[in-house]
Amino acid sequence: MAANYTTTIRTNASPMDAFDAINDVASWWGRITGTTTAVGDEFVYVVPGLHYSGFRVIELEQGRRIAWLVTGSYLDFVGDKQEWNDSTVRFDIVDVDGGTEVVFTHEGLTADDECYDICTNAWGMFVNGSLKALIDTGQGAPYIFGGDEALTDEDHDELHRQVAAARASSDPR
Repeated sequence: MAANYTTTIRTNASPMDAFDAINDVASWWGRITGTTTAVGDEFVYVVPGLHYSGFRVIELEQGRRIAWLVTGSYLDFVGDKQEWNDSTVRFDIVDVDGGTEVVFTHEGLTADDECYDICTNAWGMFVNGSLKALIDTGQGAPYIFGGDEALTDEDHDELHRQVAAARASSDPR
C-alpha cells in the first residue's frame, strides 16, 4: 500500500497563528461556502468545471491539529470522479525550535490514485506556497475565479446536493 501524501512547511509564526491561518481557508485555498470554526462544521470548495469537494471538520485542537473528512467529491479529470470520498485532510501543528511546523497530510491520497500527480501538485502549490505565505506575511494566494465562473451560494448548495445524490446512488446498502 502506498503512503498518504504529506508535505511540511516551517514558519517563524506561533502555532496559534498557523492554526488561525489554516482555518481561514478562503485566504489560502479559495472561495468556500460554509464554516470551518467548530467540529461538525461543513464547507465546500469548487473550481468550476474541474473539482468539487465537500468537507466536515472532524478535529479542531487550538494550535495543534485540524482535520477535515471529505464528505463528497467530484474530480472531473479522472475516471473515478469521487476518488477523494471518505479521505481525510489533516494539519498537524508542532512548536519546534522557536518556530512552527505544519505537517499537511491527505490521508487516502496515495500514489495508487489516478489524481495523485495533479492533486499533489495542487496541494503543494496551496500548502507550500499560499498557506505558508498567509502564515508568514498575512497574504495568501488563493485560487480566485470570476466572471462566468463565479458561483453563488445556491450554486454551491446545488453541487453539494448533486454529489450527495451520486454518492447515495452508488452506495451498495
